[in-house]
Amino acid sequence: MKSFLWTLLSLLLLLLLSDVLATYHLGEGDPQLIAAQSYAQTRNNGRPPFRTLNPSKTDSQCRSRPLDLVFIIDSSRSVRPGEFEKVKIFLADMVDTLDVGSDATRVAVVNYASTVKIEFLLKSHSNKPDMKKAISRIEPLAAGTMTGLAIKTAVNEAFTEESGARPRSRKISKVAIIVTDGRPQDQVEEVSAAARASGIEIYAVGVDRADMRSLQQMASIPLDDHVFYVETYGVIEKLTSKFRETLCGLDPCAMGHDCEHICVNSNASYYCQCRNGYILNADKKTCSPKQVKAVVVVEDPCKCEARLAFQKQTQAAIQQLTAKIVDVSGRIERLENMLGRA
Repeated sequence: MKSFLWTLLSLLLLLLLSDVLATYHLGEGDPQLIAAQSYAQTRNNGRPPFRTLNPSKTDSQCRSRPLDLVFIIDSSRSVRPGEFEKVKIFLADMVDTLDVGSDATRVAVVNYASTVKIEFLLKSHSNKPDMKKAISRIEPLAAGTMTGLAIKTAVNEAFTEESGARPRSRKISKVAIIVTDGRPQDQVEEVSAAARASGIEIYAVGVDRADMRSLQQMASIPLDDHVFYVETYGVIEKLTSKFRETLCGLDPCAMGHDCEHICVNSNASYYCQCRNGYILNADKKTCSPKQVKAVVVVEDPCKCEARLAFQKQTQAAIQQLTAKIVDVSGRIERLENMLGRA
């Protein structure tokens, strides 16, 4: 009995210790977390991305998962007016592939050159026609290429709850897609690492003269999945189907399943459930009716006295354990008070 009590007390102390340790975690914006993000990128930057673009590949079972999606587009002087129109067509085509709505994917656009302009916020448009109309009205800013400033603006002003981003508790993915054709005139590595550390997944699309090293510094890892390159703006529309593959969520149940009753989608996989009145068999696919068995309890009079003795012994043990828990709790409270005054 004593060993049983000490086992319970040890478990309690372990739980209390885990709560204390859990308070010392790296939060978003923590310099150590940002440095870790930057270091992870550095280790992957020596490996060039290999992305095979297959614009003809589509999947009718592909559904856009809910996102808070921000496009960050370069409209510096190097982007000619005709090329910028191609970028706007790319954005409109991307909108067409998404399930846009207040409860689905929300979209914002950040336009940048030497300055940064938020064209519209995540909360601005909840349907495709209004969103595409807003995209058609975007004008190039010309001048320089302040990509780092644009990323920082997106994090601080576009990905906020005030601007329409969903709370972290909703577990909605936050995604940024950067489109640029030049070399940034400011630093992008640290600001990108901070963005990634805050939970934003970054895709970098380079066009023509884009600096590959800068793209790798901005993008999330693995770089193979987050860095894209096209030779000209004339073919940027081909990326639409590739992003559709990347951003969508496959519905395994719609692709085919072996469940006898109900198929439940679980991201990239699925599991089976049974209708009411049935239980899932050992094969995890088929179902059988629930069987209610009548249980007849035969009381053995000889065991009553032993049971009462055991109950008394158990109650005494619980009282002793409770007293020890109260004592431990009091010590912890006094320790916390001492630390609070320190």
